[in-house]
Amino acid sequence: MTRVKNNTIQFILDNEIVTIDFVHCSLAPTTTLLTYLRSLPDHKGVKEGCAEGDCGACTVVIAEQKNGTIHYKAVNSCLVFLPMIHGKQVITVENLAHTTTAKGLQLHPVQTALMEADGTQCGYCTPGVVMSLFGLYKNVPAPDRTEVEEYLNGNLCRCTGYQPMINAGASLPANNDDWFTENEEHTLQLIQTINTPQTSITIETSTQSYFQPLTIDEALQAKETHPDAVILSGSTDISLKQTKQFELLQTVIDLSAIDSLQEFTETDTVFTIGAGMALESITKKLQNQLPVFTEMIRLFASKQIRNLATIGGNIASASPINDAIPLLFSLEASVTLTSRSEKRELSVEDFILSYRKTAIQPNELIENIIIPKPKNNCSNRFYKVSKREHVDISSVSAGFSLELEGNLIKKIILAYGGMAATTKRATKTENFLLGSPWDQRNIQQAMLIVKDEFTPLSDVRAGADYRTMVAGNLLMKFYLETIA
Repeated sequence: MTRVKNNTIQFILDNEIVTIDFVHCSLAPTTTLLTYLRSLPDHKGVKEGCAEGDCGACTVVIAEQKNGTIHYKAVNSCLVFLPMIHGKQVITVENLAHTTTAKGLQLHPVQTALMEADGTQCGYCTPGVVMSLFGLYKNVPAPDRTEVEEYLNGNLCRCTGYQPMINAGASLPANNDDWFTENEEHTLQLIQTINTPQTSITIETSTQSYFQPLTIDEALQAKETHPDAVILSGSTDISLKQTKQFELLQTVIDLSAIDSLQEFTETDTVFTIGAGMALESITKKLQNQLPVFTEMIRLFASKQIRNLATIGGNIASASPINDAIPLLFSLEASVTLTSRSEKRELSVEDFILSYRKTAIQPNELIENIIIPKPKNNCSNRFYKVSKREHVDISSVSAGFSLELEGNLIKKIILAYGGMAATTKRATKTENFLLGSPWDQRNIQQAMLIVKDEFTPLSDVRAGADYRTMVAGNLLMKFYLETIA
């Protein structure tokens, strides 16, 4: 693996390798995939609705090689910078229909299903819906209603109504082979051509520098050279600086190509999750072993967002309305910070210092998140209260952990998001409950203490009084769900 100033990327579109030279074209390395596709004459199907990953109108599917096979994932193209698709295949709605000599133009089974279910009216959102269902088709044979809804919850539609779309998804055949499956050997050859030899990417234009290293050491070297660089890990948050705030990201270090940051391991006592692991990938690893974490991820955002967003990037945001951080507080998780000279481990609670400020040093990156395996007698819950269930910012979130000895509270952690400038534990309430019976009388008294522990703000999502009431009610909900 070598690092060169190549100023180019390559990817597959329309079954051909496309090369972009950023020095000799009008595109910038932080041009989004959506903007690029819209600039082409034959890919106008992708639409811009919100430019922040909320509406799903810009959904495309990215196919990438993992362990010798092709994996398909739906993503919001408005959040993807062009270097992030290097060595991958981009599939848009225009690519689904297939022309054969014998039968002429054939619609893809997803397109046929949506048409037969009357799943479209004005059509603006339809390409994104089609691509989300295509992602479903390639990943879930014979999906049930819950699985269809899971894949469609990131697609908004103002006029069709969702039931026909759900009917279309539920009617998809169990055999998910199609012409993409038939062509996978050729696709793998094209990907191999792009990635041989595998090199890190260095793009330098007159206004921007964009680095995509292959190793942590390369990333740390780049960070030492460019201490003010924006660190990109998933881009679902950072990309909004450009698309919504119109900032010029002068120097970017993109961690998305570092395989070691996407590793998952476990021992008898802990799960170790690479900081660059996408939330959707974590779900697949933990769904049977730590269901409370996968439930949080299910409520976190849409499938398209979860296919991009990483756990390390999420924690590094240190947002007070972050969904993952309250749960990680309650699970007593820690982060591994690495520099070129040493590694150190901090609890997530100590890592978050203040509003959007963390303990990470200029010469460090987040390498892993370590989650201790809960004890058998420990109850863990995650709650999120928001105006809608999916793809919404929480008004109040909470991660709770309880360990009983008989009916006495041996250990309790009550962590809340949305109630202060950072995720905060209700320590006075915890101290009141510690050693006491886990009964309704104590919980009712604890609810009053919780209300006095926080002075939340009122904003467009919720009023302060509402947040205070919800914080107490969630504690009662926790009690009712955990009584023997």
